[in-house]
Amino acid sequence: MGDFMFIGQFKNNIDAKGRLIVPAKYRDQLDNKIIVARGLDGCLCVYPLSKWQTIENKLASLPNTKKQARAYARMILSSACDLDFDKLGRINLPNHLCQLANLVKKCIIVGVGEYLEIWDEETWLAYNEKIDESFEDIAEELVDFEI
Repeated sequence: MGDFMFIGQFKNNIDAKGRLIVPAKYRDQLDNKIIVARGLDGCLCVYPLSKWQTIENKLASLPNTKKQARAYARMILSSACDLDFDKLGRINLPNHLCQLANLVKKCIIVGVGEYLEIWDEETWLAYNEKIDESFEDIAEELVDFEI
């Protein structure tokens, strides 16, 4: 596996044991083993193993003499877990990751190109509303990237 394009979003629930079904549309692009780690803006990120290896290499190349580089790498790597899918297509999210993203029951799984994000539903809706208000301004800021 190598070229990923995760798009769209799905509502789902986490059960009392921290298990979450990853939609088949996404699972079909993933190997059985994935990496889940702290994301930005209050979510978790789900990476295919090959994408995670690229991220690990980039984190390893950060200068460990820089305080912010150490802190960033430490926060991402210390939160990361390798997870397998069970027979029903579920992953079992560890408690520390659920706490990081405030995941209790209702969540949204979002495709973000090369990886997925898992959001608490209320957090996602609030984030989406905030960003929606300035979407045109954001697009204008990215004009140099020819989007």
